[in-house]
Amino acid sequence: MSESLDVLIIGAGLSGIGAAYHLQSRCPDKSYAILEARDAIGGTWDLFRYPGIRSDSDMFTLGYAFQPWEGGKAIADGASIRAYVNKTADRYGIRERIRFHHRVESAHWDSQTARWTVDVRVGDASETQRLQCRFLYLCSGYYDYHEGYTPHFEGREDFQGEIVHPQFWPDDLDYTGKKVIVIGSGATAVTLVPSMTDQAARVTMLQRSPSYVMALPAEDHTAEKLARFMPRPAASGVARWKHVLLSMAFFQFCRRFPDRAARMLRKGVAAQLPAHLDVDTHFRPSYNPWDQRLCFVPNGDLFKALRAGKADIVTDHIERFTADGIRLQSGRTLEADVIVTATGLKMLALGGIRFSVDGAAVTLPDHLSYKGMMISDVPNMAVALGYTNASWTLKADLTSMYVCRLLKHMDKHGYDYCLPHNTDPDLEEAPIIDLAAGYVLRAIDQFPKQGDRAPWKLYQNYVLDLLALRFGTLTDSAMTFGAAGSSQATGARSRAA
Repeated sequence: MSESLDVLIIGAGLSGIGAAYHLQSRCPDKSYAILEARDAIGGTWDLFRYPGIRSDSDMFTLGYAFQPWEGGKAIADGASIRAYVNKTADRYGIRERIRFHHRVESAHWDSQTARWTVDVRVGDASETQRLQCRFLYLCSGYYDYHEGYTPHFEGREDFQGEIVHPQFWPDDLDYTGKKVIVIGSGATAVTLVPSMTDQAARVTMLQRSPSYVMALPAEDHTAEKLARFMPRPAASGVARWKHVLLSMAFFQFCRRFPDRAARMLRKGVAAQLPAHLDVDTHFRPSYNPWDQRLCFVPNGDLFKALRAGKADIVTDHIERFTADGIRLQSGRTLEADVIVTATGLKMLALGGIRFSVDGAAVTLPDHLSYKGMMISDVPNMAVALGYTNASWTLKADLTSMYVCRLLKHMDKHGYDYCLPHNTDPDLEEAPIIDLAAGYVLRAIDQFPKQGDRAPWKLYQNYVLDLLALRFGTLTDSAMTFGAAGSSQATGARSRAA
C-alpha cells in the first residue's frame, strides 16, 4: 500500500517552509511531508546565483511574520535570503520533513476515498513511487527551473565569446577585464549591470524598450529603532506594516494617476543620470507604471555605475550577433567578450504536474482560481500564488493560514473534501495575472482564469485578502463540502463541463 499523509506540500522554497510552519503550528495533529525536486531549501533563491541576485521586495514583507527579518537590510542579497530560509527551517524542525530529489509528475483524485494519489520520481529512478494524501498544497511557484526564456538571435552561433543566461550562471565564468553586454531591461538586468562593473572592463545594458526604474534605500532601521521602546516582535510588526501600506499606497497612486506617476518616476531617474544619457530615450516605457513590475534599484547603484562610466545603456533593436559582438538595427556595433541574455524567465503552471479528478484530466485554462488559492472543481488542493505588486510571502502566508482553517473546519464537521465550484453564469473571465510583462503574456494561457467578482477575483490587495482569508467565512455559495464516496464532487465537475 502507498504511504498516506494528511498533507503533501510541494516545494521547499519560501512558500513551502512557511506552509509547513503554519501547518504544524495550527494543525499539529496532521501528518505532512514536503516534496522538493532539487537538493536544497530555498527555491528560486537557491537556484539563481548570478552576480548581485537580490530581493525585488523589501525583506520586512518578503520575510515571515512569525520569523521577522532581522537587521536593517531592506533589500537583501540572495545568499542572505537563502540563509534566512534555511535558518527558519532548522529552527522549527521543518528540514527533517523535507524529501529532497522528489519530483511530482502527476496527481490523481479519487472521490470514493477522498484521497490524492501522487506519482513521484525520486532522483534518477526510472520508475515512480506513489504517495497518498488527504490535501495537496502546491508551493512550487510559477517559474520553470529547467529552462529560461531566450528569443532567437540571428547569428548567435557566430559569436566567439561566451553566452550566459542568468538562470544558469556558470560558477567558473571569469569576466575580469572583459567587455560585457547584458541584454534586457528588467529586474535581472538592472541587478547584473552594477554588480558586474567591479570586475568587467565595461558593462552595457542593451534594451529593446525601457522599464520603469526607481531607486530605493537599501536599508531601513525602523524595527531596530522602535525596539528600544517596545518589544522586538511589536517593532518588527510595525516595520512590516509600514512597508505593506507604503507599497499599497504607491501602487494605487500609479494605477489611479498613471501620467503623474510616470512623470514622477522619470524625474527621479533624470536627477541621477549622467548628462549624455537621455531619460526619455532610455527610461520612458510605452506602458503605464505597474502594467509591468517596477525595477527597484537599491541606493541607486545602477545610476552610480552609469555616472562613474563603468556602465552604459543602449536602447535599440538587435539585428544579429557577430563574431565579436552585436550589430544593431541602427547600424551601430557593440563589441563584447561576454553576452548575458537577461531576456526573461519561463513560467510553468503548477509545477508542470498532470492532474486528474476521478479519471478525467484537469485542463487548467478551463478552470477558475478561487480566492487566488484554489482551483474550481478540483477538490482538496491549494496553490500558494503570491502578489505581483507586493512581496510573494504576504499572500503565501495568508493562503497557508486559510488552508489550516479549512482543514480544521472539515475535521470539526466530519467532511472529507472541500470543492470550489462556480454557479454564476454571468461571471466574466480574465487572465489570472494582470501584468503585461512578456514572461506573463507568453504563458498565461496555461493557467486558470480569474473572474470579475469575489470569490473568483484576485484583488492584489493585502488588506482585503487579510480580512477575507484570516477572518472571512469558509462557507459561501461557491464552496462545497462533502464526505468520501459522495457524488457531489463528480456532480460539480459535470456541471462545469
